[in-house]
Amino acid sequence: MLGLVENRSVSPVFVGRAEELDALNDALARASAGEPQALLIGGEAGVGKTRLVEEFATAAGRQGAVVALGGCVEIGADGLPFAPFSSALRALRRELPDEVAAAAAGQEEELARLLPEVCEASPGRHDEEGMARLFELTARLLERVAAGHTVVVALEDLHWADASTRHLLTYLFRTLRSGRLVVLATYRADDIHRRHPLRPLLAELDRLRTVRRIELRRFNRAEVGRQIAGILAQEPDPARVDAIFERSDGNAFFVEELAVAAHEGCCTGLTDTLRDLLLVRVESLPETAQRVVRIVAEGGSTVEYRLLAAVARLAEDDLIEALRAAVNASILIAAPAGDGYRFRHSLVREAVGDDLLPGERSRLNRRYAEALQADPTLVPADERATRLASYWYHAHDPAKALPAVLDASVVARCRHAYSEQLGLLERAMELWDTAPEDVREALLLSDYTEVYAPCGCDPATTPLRYLDLMAEAAAAGRLCGERERALKITKRALHLLEEEHDPLRAAWFWTQRAILVQSQGRGDGWKELATAQELVRGLPPSEVHAEVLAQVAGWSMLRAPGPQAFAAAERAVQYARMVGARETEINARLTLGGLMVDAGDTEAGLAVMYEVKERAVEDGVSRVAGRAYVNLPSELESVGRSAEAVALLEEGVAHTRRFGLLNSEAWVWANLSDSLYSLGRWDETVEAAHNALRRGQNSKPQGAGALSLAQVALARGDTAEAARRLAAADGYFGTHDPMPQQSLPLTALTVGVAAAEGRLLDVRAALHRALAAGIPPGTQRYVWSLLRVAATAEADARTLPAARQGRDEALGRIADAARQTPADAPVRLAHEQWVRAELHRAAGRDTADAWSDVVTAFERLERPYELALVRHRLAAALLATGGDDERERAAELLRLAHAVACHVGARPLADAVTLLAQRARLPLTHVPDPRPAPADPVEALGLTSRERDVLRLVSAGRTNRQIAEELFISPKTASVHVSNILAKLGVSGRGEAAAVAHRLGLFPADPLGAPR
Repeated sequence: MLGLVENRSVSPVFVGRAEELDALNDALARASAGEPQALLIGGEAGVGKTRLVEEFATAAGRQGAVVALGGCVEIGADGLPFAPFSSALRALRRELPDEVAAAAAGQEEELARLLPEVCEASPGRHDEEGMARLFELTARLLERVAAGHTVVVALEDLHWADASTRHLLTYLFRTLRSGRLVVLATYRADDIHRRHPLRPLLAELDRLRTVRRIELRRFNRAEVGRQIAGILAQEPDPARVDAIFERSDGNAFFVEELAVAAHEGCCTGLTDTLRDLLLVRVESLPETAQRVVRIVAEGGSTVEYRLLAAVARLAEDDLIEALRAAVNASILIAAPAGDGYRFRHSLVREAVGDDLLPGERSRLNRRYAEALQADPTLVPADERATRLASYWYHAHDPAKALPAVLDASVVARCRHAYSEQLGLLERAMELWDTAPEDVREALLLSDYTEVYAPCGCDPATTPLRYLDLMAEAAAAGRLCGERERALKITKRALHLLEEEHDPLRAAWFWTQRAILVQSQGRGDGWKELATAQELVRGLPPSEVHAEVLAQVAGWSMLRAPGPQAFAAAERAVQYARMVGARETEINARLTLGGLMVDAGDTEAGLAVMYEVKERAVEDGVSRVAGRAYVNLPSELESVGRSAEAVALLEEGVAHTRRFGLLNSEAWVWANLSDSLYSLGRWDETVEAAHNALRRGQNSKPQGAGALSLAQVALARGDTAEAARRLAAADGYFGTHDPMPQQSLPLTALTVGVAAAEGRLLDVRAALHRALAAGIPPGTQRYVWSLLRVAATAEADARTLPAARQGRDEALGRIADAARQTPADAPVRLAHEQWVRAELHRAAGRDTADAWSDVVTAFERLERPYELALVRHRLAAALLATGGDDERERAAELLRLAHAVACHVGARPLADAVTLLAQRARLPLTHVPDPRPAPADPVEALGLTSRERDVLRLVSAGRTNRQIAEELFISPKTASVHVSNILAKLGVSGRGEAAAVAHRLGLFPADPLGAPR
């Protein structure tokens, strides 16, 4: 379009910034070593942020780094969703096409929301995890590309960023932990007023130790002198330097403008305002060039040449001459992609834009809109809808603006840019009454709505209503985190619905309010759900009706399980099937399966849940599949099938990561920590719990992770750490939405910590509060653990004088609760026997027979730590009877318990076993046999060489599937070997087998670690 032109105002010499450049180069070096870096560069407009980034990018490129630049695009007052990330990813794809393709493999349809060139974006489901899923996949893409190359992603002008861009940047800064990657962003510090949307983000990032802030100061007098010398290519007059320094106050851009103005003699006196100074050079242009500059100022950050030509309506030669004059005057520059023009500095653009008259501004926007509507190819496809909406809106033409704004909202929704969708929908609501009626009637439901099921009408022929806009806006607000705005919208919608009879739509809004109230911590949402349920009662089946029932069933399963929850789940499945709401149906069936397991119909309920999981995975309903990977293993754990749960949870980690289901992934990690704890794999428990804390997007799974850490700390004897983690878990769970699955385990650990610290009165008080609140149906897995801990505390305190008062009442309370709590699974039956044995011990009626039954029950389960605890109790009871046979049996029980305690690091149990053995004068190791022993202890156990290999892997925590992969055998063969090993060792579970191997020192130098 233009040949080379002279740029006289930019100094070819890079002045100052040595300290800042050193910080950037240090970040590059750290990133090249595999430590991702995050930086924010702030400074006032014109201070030199862009120049610093350009110098760093050039230096990074010389060192072999791949630099991807992206800038926030401003269209009028609107930011383009994800614009800087889209630009940066395009640049990265141009430089590393094969690497980007490999990193995006399998997720192209999702990533197309940011990079449309990859493929067409999938419609997808719009749920709470949609945006988080996109963010996670973007972070993973960058990490994968940066695994083989040092990559610099530079995002400029963050003060113009849309909300979705700000959220994605925050997510990257929080989560990037691997890859040779530098992510930096610049922003105008002087634009960040108290209500600027970037302000809370900066405050949040300041709290992250991984983010480095660089604030650019103004130049001092010496630096201004060097800058002027570079611009003029000669040493300046010191008096002129003093004058320019005083006038510019060291702002690099103003130094450039003042230096050129003074040199050209067009600013003899330095008394004008700086804004006038910026306009002086514009006004010195020929009239045609001034007109083109004004057109560019209103078109956005960058205006494409073909679009500019269509709006300017000049002969091509005249347009090129006008552009040449503006570029020669250093007012406009060619865009980096070479297909358009932008202002050399945004300050000049703002000055020109502010100088436009109101009528002139709306006329230019109309011409932009008409040109773009006539030829949509004038701008990139991913910008088209947003820019057209902005142009028509600022042209003040409601008839054209309303459909354009709605089209843009649909595009924003498809890109998971829910913040922008909400803003556009609010703009549409603003335009609704001023748009002509015939325009409104031409808008159809099918074109603009998605979240509200159109019950009983044909979306392809039914006109759009104002309430439909409110429904879309409420959902967008919920999905982007603007829940207060969403609550206000639902309140207004329900107020409007008071004037018309539309119970289905009212029920839908009440359901939305239930979700919002829970997420905002204002209650448990039952009042809102009950209202919705009452509104649909007696109505024919519909999608809304089915969804309300599914929500009621899901709520009740967690908070008030019982017959009503079961009935709601059954009807939700039935209604959803009748109206073809597939996702609602399988989601409700998953709830129904869980309720069946909790009600004691274990095998049938698990079969339903397995079938739902397989169907959800097969049909690609990732949200329900993610929930299945959380709920199904939880139910398996509740009935004592921990190893089966772990195998599913490991699948769940892969599934939730693949689809970016961050909150589901956090719950998977939390449940995995529970099952690993049961299996005695405590180091892995700690790792899984920390992952739950890191990956959780809301506080509930983080609370579960903290609870697991408290449980391990307590069992390992670190009572202070257990108390700290317990308090953290309590804070994460909160008080606004109590659930038995959280409150009962919290109480059990509270009782455990109080017992460990000798606070028996606190033990009794906590138990009394929990039992007084009632034991909801289906919560027996948590109740048995609580009763066992409380009974153990009472038994341990039996000889203390201070414990006598209130003991009978406390024991009676535990016994009554035990009678009322179902023991409908082997693990619960084992706990019931344990509780009764502890109650006998607390009453001074301890017997070996009672404890023998408990040990026998736990030997059938894979619960090595709990088995070790009850073996210790049985040993104590046997030693109390005194016979030689009993002593021999007690010695073996203590050796097994001690081996497990040492293996898992349970110091209190190990100390108790050691003390009991010392008092009874029993060794904790086998007495040497005088007969010659085989040189190899494995041979003495009767194990084959293959069984030795399998035992080595079992000791390292491998599953049957992992053993099969490592030894090149089938999982079934591995299972047979494990069964043979357990029989030969005389143990009941894998954890116990590992403890025996540890005690006998079979694999002292084993380099294997627990699987990640």
